[in-house]
Amino acid sequence: MLLNSLLCDPKDYAPDAFEVRVSELLVATPDGCDALIDGAVPEVLRMLREYLHMDVVFVSEFVDGRRVFRQVEAEPAKRLIEIGQSDALEQSFCQRVVDGRLPRLVRNLGTEPAAASLPRPPFPIGAHLSVPVVLSDGRVYGTLCSFSAAANEALTQRDLKKLEMSAKLTARRLDQEHARKAGHATAGAALSPVA
Repeated sequence: MLLNSLLCDPKDYAPDAFEVRVSELLVATPDGCDALIDGAVPEVLRMLREYLHMDVVFVSEFVDGRRVFRQVEAEPAKRLIEIGQSDALEQSFCQRVVDGRLPRLVRNLGTEPAAASLPRPPFPIGAHLSVPVVLSDGRVYGTLCSFSAAANEALTQRDLKKLEMSAKLTARRLDQEHARKAGHATAGAALSPVA
């Protein structure tokens, strides 16, 4: 049933139902469903991209001063970044959103006062939405971002809230994965023979 529901078009849902669908995909995490949920992440990103009418949606991780793209959703013709690709964190819009130098919602980058100080990306960005992914211990894992080549004056605070909700669910999923790995490590250490 969950697999069938993944195939539904997000436009078939009312805006509040979109939140429920994303929640179902990212929160249903019994141990036996890990592979299914992990496989659902690209579908959630696709739903976000289509709902927001943006070209690209991605999850990045901040690692050793770099922004690493962990998940990327884009139409094939608009695939400007790839999973595993990275760049200097300080040269990213993501860092500027996290530290407050760039708003989380930018409908038209050309009219944004902070635009003059932004690094020049290798492709055009007209509209940009970005929110931090904050783990339960307060650490910023990275960001959940969406952008399009053209400006998008139709973006609203409600759209930003949807991205924020998805980032919180992503953080919850990451916390669960870290806890699972820590539990396995602890169990493995308990089974190790004493020297």
